[in-house]
This record gives sequence, C-alpha cells and structure tokens, in this order.
Amino acid sequence: MFQDIIQFWFEEIDSKKWWSVDPEFDQLIQQRFHSVMLQAAAGELYHWRTDDHGRLAEIIVLDQFSRNVYRHTPQAFAQDAMALVLAQEAIRAQADQGLTPIERNFLYMPFMHSESRAIHAYAEKLFHEHAPKGNYEFELKHKAIIDRFGRYPHRNAILGRESTAEEIEFLKQDGSSF
Repeated sequence: MFQDIIQFWFEEIDSKKWWSVDPEFDQLIQQRFHSVMLQAAAGELYHWRTDDHGRLAEIIVLDQFSRNVYRHTPQAFAQDAMALVLAQEAIRAQADQGLTPIERNFLYMPFMHSESRAIHAYAEKLFHEHAPKGNYEFELKHKAIIDRFGRYPHRNAILGRESTAEEIEFLKQDGSSF
C-alpha cells in the first residue's frame, strides 16, 4: 500500500502540485487516500516503517496530505508532531540515506513545518547537507520566521491565535506566508 503513496506523489502527479493551491488536487487526495490518512493519524501504519519508502510514505500522508485535505483548518497541522517524530526516527535509522534527494526532501519537510527554534537549528544543517539547494534556501526563510516570532504568523487565524502588532505588519509583506 505504501507504494501507492510513493507512486502517486513522485510519479503520477506533476510536481508543481506540491506547491500550489488546487482544490481539485486536494479533492483527489481526499477521495483516494482519506482512509489511509485516518490510519496514519491513528498510528496504524507502523508496519510500513520496516521499509525506507514506507517510512517516507507515512510521513507524506501525515505531513503533506493533511495540508491538502484539511487546508485552512486546524486539522492541516494536527499531525505535525507525529510526522516530525517519524522523520527524526527515520533519520536515526538512516532511512533517509536510501532515498533520492527529492524523496529525502519530503522526509525532512516536518522539520521545516515545525514551530520550534531548536528543530529549525537542526533543520538548517539537515537541509544544507542532504537536500536540494533550493530546499535549503526555503528552510532558511522558514527558520528566519521562527527565529523572529517563535511561530508561523500565517497560521494564527487558522489556529485561533491572536497575532501581535509585529506579526500583523509582517503578514502584510510579500513572502510572509507559505
């Protein structure tokens, strides 16, 4: 089953879909993978972790599919901690070493999505040493926001957090949200 996730994400779809807002694409993920998303959120896909690509597939489901299916809702971020722990464990097990650079990038993505300064300190090194250059530069932009605010201000409204005056001013700038 995890092979279906890998094939869909890296072969079936155009990679431009990864970074764009497309309600039809979100709906496609919902239709094809919602039951898998529920299983992943419940920790039921642990058997996938015996394979490097299985680990990656579980992380993609938790980290990427959730952002698509639950876009603009708190649920989009609900699996972030679990995805991060799984990514940390995958790295500890050296599961990232058997992946292509672009696959490795998605294994590392939960680090970029974290709102922890400590996690971003590690993520900067991780992306610099093991991910495509463009992704390292994108991590630096994420890290700068976390270093400045300790969170992503563009998530505040979705998560019901009150924005500070400095965050409100920041959100008026181009490139302030992802």
